Amino acid sequence: MRYAEMLTQTDVNAQPVNRWLTYFKRNPKASLRLFCFPYAGGNAGVYRSWAGKLPANVEMIAIQLPGRGNRRQEKPLSSLTELVELLGVALAGSLNEPFVFFGHSMGALVAFELARLLRREGRALPRHMFISGRSAPQLNRCHRLLYNLPESELLQELKQLEGTPRELLEHPELMEMMLPILRSDFSICDTYDYAEAAPLACPISAFGGFQDVDVPRQNLEAWREQTSSSFSLRMLAGNHFFLQTNETLLLELLSVQLRLVI
Repeated sequence: MRYAEMLTQTDVNAQPVNRWLTYFKRNPKASLRLFCFPYAGGNAGVYRSWAGKLPANVEMIAIQLPGRGNRRQEKPLSSLTELVELLGVALAGSLNEPFVFFGHSMGALVAFELARLLRREGRALPRHMFISGRSAPQLNRCHRLLYNLPESELLQELKQLEGTPRELLEHPELMEMMLPILRSDFSICDTYDYAEAAPLACPISAFGGFQDVDVPRQNLEAWREQTSSSFSLRMLAGNHFFLQTNETLLLELLSVQLRLVI
């Protein structure tokens, strides 16, 4: 088991630090934990601006994956199965209070499969699943694989997705550092093999961008099949990265639903 690898860093008091979890603003009075999973190529920092903008009873915890941020020296993972298994161990001590999951794009897929792992192991489940910018997992892929594209073609795809800053795309040294992470993350999505299983018992709320050509409304509607509880869908102005360009409205909608979580 690689659990020891997750807890090798220490804080100033020599206490173990779980490197998978990033707290931008501690909230010891919180009654609900919100775990946020990043998109492909992203890190915990993509949720930094959310700190302080959520209901007072919510503590946000961003997931930091290997290969980025304070874990940049670690090898990125390329298997969803391995990633979810490690997350199941890493979060073991953090799911003792009511919690919910939010994931965007790849992060939505990770959150979904993590919830199914928790169910298989008879552990506590999220009170709510917030899915953003990701087609329902049971749908067939409608675009070509990305993780094994030649570098020139992969860079072109990244430009079209409009989620990678142009200054990064035009900086060869930085892209040399980023490409292994992106290929690993795309491999997680591209090699995903959906397995039929009973719907989750927790409500699912989905968010999408009106201009996101890769994740149309009907693909988000299909998440309804993955819950035996309630389902809702809200479309927002923006492309695949509407969570950045339309952050204020997204957080307003998210906060309304978080206040209803029991």
